[in-house]
Amino acid sequence: MCGITGIFAPGRDAARIAYFGLYALQHRGQESAGIAAGDGGTIRSHKDMGLIGAIFDESTLSELSGFVAIGHTRYSTTGSSVVVNAQPLLETTEIGDFAFAHNGNLTNTDDLRESLAPTTTLLASSDSEVMAKTIVEAKGTMLERIEAVLRVARGAYSITLCTKDELYAFRDPWGVRPLCIGTFPDGGYAVASESCALPTIGATYLREIEAGEIVRITADGIESYRTHNEKAHPALCMFEYIYFARPDSQLNGRSIYMARYAMGRALAKEHPVDADVVMAVPDSAVPGGIGYAAESGLPYVEGLIKNRYIGRTFISPDQGMRSRSVQLKFNPVVENLRGQRVVVVDDSIVRGTTTPRIVRLLRDAGAKEVHLRITSPPIKHPCYLGVDMATYDELIAANFTIDEIAKKTGADSLGYLSLDGLVEASGRKGDEMCLGCLTGTYPNVPAAHHARAVC
Repeated sequence: MCGITGIFAPGRDAARIAYFGLYALQHRGQESAGIAAGDGGTIRSHKDMGLIGAIFDESTLSELSGFVAIGHTRYSTTGSSVVVNAQPLLETTEIGDFAFAHNGNLTNTDDLRESLAPTTTLLASSDSEVMAKTIVEAKGTMLERIEAVLRVARGAYSITLCTKDELYAFRDPWGVRPLCIGTFPDGGYAVASESCALPTIGATYLREIEAGEIVRITADGIESYRTHNEKAHPALCMFEYIYFARPDSQLNGRSIYMARYAMGRALAKEHPVDADVVMAVPDSAVPGGIGYAAESGLPYVEGLIKNRYIGRTFISPDQGMRSRSVQLKFNPVVENLRGQRVVVVDDSIVRGTTTPRIVRLLRDAGAKEVHLRITSPPIKHPCYLGVDMATYDELIAANFTIDEIAKKTGADSLGYLSLDGLVEASGRKGDEMCLGCLTGTYPNVPAAHHARAVC
């Protein structure tokens, strides 16, 4: 679920703007980050492992002069978490160099790799490099090369790409991963994975880049090209609404905060419980917890305080890291829990490793009862499109009933939001979203890929 930015700002320091845009998208990836900038004559880049603030300083940013830039903050699915897989990627073609930043996951990487020239050298192990090399080996203008890739690449991809003097942004024909565009008051454009990045850099939200759309931004202005795929239909990932997007973002005009609030209200209607207080697992479940409390009439309290210097445990690339992170991440507020029957609202249960530790924390703090309420349906199927849910064996809901999961987590009861309740809260239609991890029906994943159960 990487975060990407693109900046076209004549007369301004585009790399510095991209840097602050990436800060607003840090929640989408914490493993590596990079920025590439073009000044009309050349492209320079800098990338490394770690968080944005640790990678860039005044010295590195000053070397990235130029009016066009792209940025990337990485969360790995395909390709290990090493610096060679950090982005943006820099590529050379006979029509000039370009930098490439990808959010998503391809499902036909092997086919694309086999179609490359035998002499092609791949330095990384990511699907992103294969896609970039496919652009390198295509023919024609940069626009024509991008159009060619859209015809053959399958899976999820939102891309920002810059040459020395142009910015491109495009999405796969299903629009699985988000991408929006904004404008600067003094001229120029910004592209970002989420709308929350735009006000941070002084840009005004304009619209979502549509599924299958290519946006080209040059000194002459902005142009839009719509590709056609008769088999494709809009399929934005529902996990953006459940977990990944920041609550102050909006997707297709729907506030993420209000969508999660509505999920909480619907959950209270579907799974009421006789309890004393409602709390949420910070941070993504907080709007849902507030919504549950509002609908149920129970008081909302803070039950856990989050250590703000610990990252999102779900997107740690190593299971051992996930387990250790949970122990560092939360401290209970004993005064709000002691002797109370507590409703705990969380956004999802994926592997079932974090939830039992949270329940134990609350019981150790004196909670009399712990009732889990989840603002998503059970996650029963792997994701092949860019979320780290790789095998059925890892998914607790694929292997156990709800009652069994409640027992394993140590909760007194467990209730999941229904699929209908989730879809209604999102403000979208069910056939406009990817619900593959919930239903097993994917928008653009070949059946043969399902059997591999790898991301």
